[in-house]
Amino acid sequence: MALDRGSPLALTVLALLRSRPLHAYGMQRLLKQWGKDQVVNVGQRAGLYRTIERLGEAGLLRVRETGRDQQYPERTVYELTDAGRERLDVWLDDMLSRPRQEFPQFPAALSNAMLLPPGVLADALERRAAAVEQTLAELESSLSAEQDLPRITMLESEYLREVTAAEARWLRAVIADLREGRIQWSREELEAVSSARE
Repeated sequence: MALDRGSPLALTVLALLRSRPLHAYGMQRLLKQWGKDQVVNVGQRAGLYRTIERLGEAGLLRVRETGRDQQYPERTVYELTDAGRERLDVWLDDMLSRPRQEFPQFPAALSNAMLLPPGVLADALERRAAAVEQTLAELESSLSAEQDLPRITMLESEYLREVTAAEARWLRAVIADLREGRIQWSREELEAVSSARE
């Protein structure tokens, strides 16, 4: 089975195994310890196991050993194959160098925001701005606490901080425009625009 495109989780599993053989629980624990769960969804262990299975079927990793400890259930330890090392390098280069059109839910919701009255939309965006600002504070705190680490290990946190800060600024500007009446619309106006585009 060929895996031509990697997911963030598949890339990260291969990257972890490049350093040493690991079992799934160890991968999940390391991702959380290192703060990589900010950029890779490892909340559901089932997703991690599905990814490991797909990588194994593609010949990118293999079982190194299966062990049993009296305190823990059976644990399968995985290791990277030569094909996995090669694919990791290809995926990493591709993901770093090529922007991809991603479809997160917030822009999709914004594209339908005109269905809400301005005040209701402003209230919803106000709640989002508060959550985004909380995330920004956490990112700032995390980066300050990890200043002794090599910068290369924190690039994703720096990136997230900048993107989050930009979103917070944008949200506050839109909320102000909504509250002060600079962004307005009516059903008739939207219907006229829609008819003109048909």
